[in-house]
Amino acid sequence: MALPNVFTQEVSDQIIDRINRLNPNSVAQWGKMNVAQMLAHCNVTYEMMYEKKHPPNGAFMKFVLKMLVKPKVVNETTYPKNSRTAPAFVMADQKFFEEEKQRLIAYVNKTQALGGEHFDQMESHSFGKLTTIEWNNMMYKHLNHHLTQFGV
Repeated sequence: MALPNVFTQEVSDQIIDRINRLNPNSVAQWGKMNVAQMLAHCNVTYEMMYEKKHPPNGAFMKFVLKMLVKPKVVNETTYPKNSRTAPAFVMADQKFFEEEKQRLIAYVNKTQALGGEHFDQMESHSFGKLTTIEWNNMMYKHLNHHLTQFGV
């Protein structure tokens, strides 16, 4: 079963609708992050793609991640609750809900506007070059996992 396509307007609108149903008091059904931290956590994926804010992994670590983690990240199987996360995605400090929410919406819109072809064979920080389907699966699964975590 193919995952919903984040590069389409319909799916992007659905994701944004779910984001907009969050509020600063939304409570997680599992995990340690509050809602603002979760939004900031989701923004890290896009920061890695668009902002070049995070240094890429070295060749050895990228090889290890590509062999061991990539198959779980880019497939169509949902993430289990309370999955471990990479250090760059850990949000220990307080975040501002509205700021993180607006950044995430902007990233979802930018991704949709660029379209799937933009991402085909684009280099990932952790996994090397990915296909459009792999990028889609990675982005959709991650957003869906955390939006579900907060009941939307």
